[in-house]
This record gives sequence, structure tokens and C-alpha cells, in this order.
Amino acid sequence: MDITYLGHSSFRLKGKSATVVTDPFDPKMVGLKFSGVEGDIVTVSHDHKDHNQAQLVKNTKRVIAGPGEYEIMGVSILGFAAYHDAEKGEKRGKNTIYVFEMDGLRIAHLGDLGHELSEALIEDLGDIDILIIPVGGEFTIGPSDAVKVVQAIEPSLVIPMHFQTPGLSPESFKALAPVDDFLKEVGLTVERLPKLVVKKEDLGEDQKVVVLEKK
Repeated sequence: MDITYLGHSSFRLKGKSATVVTDPFDPKMVGLKFSGVEGDIVTVSHDHKDHNQAQLVKNTKRVIAGPGEYEIMGVSILGFAAYHDAEKGEKRGKNTIYVFEMDGLRIAHLGDLGHELSEALIEDLGDIDILIIPVGGEFTIGPSDAVKVVQAIEPSLVIPMHFQTPGLSPESFKALAPVDDFLKEVGLTVERLPKLVVKKEDLGEDQKVVVLEKK
């Protein structure tokens, strides 16, 4: 499987049978380029413009925007209800966590998670090989809470998202923390890559963080 970072919370997961694009964003709002992206399946974690621009992804066959169980083009997708804040959605609404089962791997994309995970939800998510997690704070969990989630889920690989990056709109996202704040707290080996190419058999016992460069 190939995992490419499209910026903010958007990734392209390219498997053998299908390509999934997560949380496509409005480039004007976010401040980053988003064009020329193709994908068979699009997932939307919540209905905010920096996560819900499915119409910008070309050649899409299915858009998923909420909890449930889905089987599309050989990809199993499980959507779990969560919240965008620590007040059960009172401040920013609901959020969907997606678990993708592709090419023998289980990948969790936490969307704009705004709270620590309950034991029940952690159990529902099951074993996770690759955890894609927001770390920038302000609108989501920040570095410290992200570390707690990583420790609770115990994935093999951790991919941070939703953090301060060059080009991000200061009007909307000036309060986001940089990824280095999370990296210092999590205390794991860090690898920086333009793209992650991974197979199930490549995963070892040691956890590590993979920081992907925006495409």
C-alpha cells in the first residue's frame, strides 16, 4: 500500500483494489493546494469545509460521510461515532473515525478527534497497524492527548496530521501547534518520508512515527 499526504487531514491510500481519499479540503480556506486528486472512495470525517470537499476528488465512485460498515471494491471501511470536542459535540459537533482494512492492513483515520477515547471505543476499533492522528490542538486533541491516544491504541506506525505547516492559512489555523511538539512528547523513533510504501510483513514490533511530506 502507498500512503500519500495531501495536506491538513487529507491522505491518499492506494491499495491493490482501490484508492481512498480522506477529508478533502477547500484550498481557499486551508491555504494549501488541492487539485488533480483522484480516488475511488472518499471519506468525510465531519461537515466542515476543511474536511468535506468530496466534489474536488475526480473519478469517485462512492462518498462515505458517517458511521457504519461499508464494503467497496474490496476495501472494508468501519465508521465509528466520535466528537469534534471534549463536550460531546456541544462546541464543534460530531466526528467520524474510520478504520480501513486494505491489503491486509488496518488503518485508522481519527478525523478531527477532540477527546480521549473511551475503553469501549478503543476495543471497538480493534488492532490498528497504522494510526493517522491529529496533533495540532485548538480544534482537535493536542500533542499531550494525542500521545495518550497512541499509547492506548498501540499501533505499529503513527502518522500525524492537522498541525501547523508552511502555507496553512493564518486566518483559520494560526493556533495549531507544529508537529515537533508532538514528536518531542511521544518519544518514538521518527522517520520523515515523501510517501509511505508499506506491507503488513514490513511492520516490526517497535513503534515509530512517520511524518509525511505534503504532496
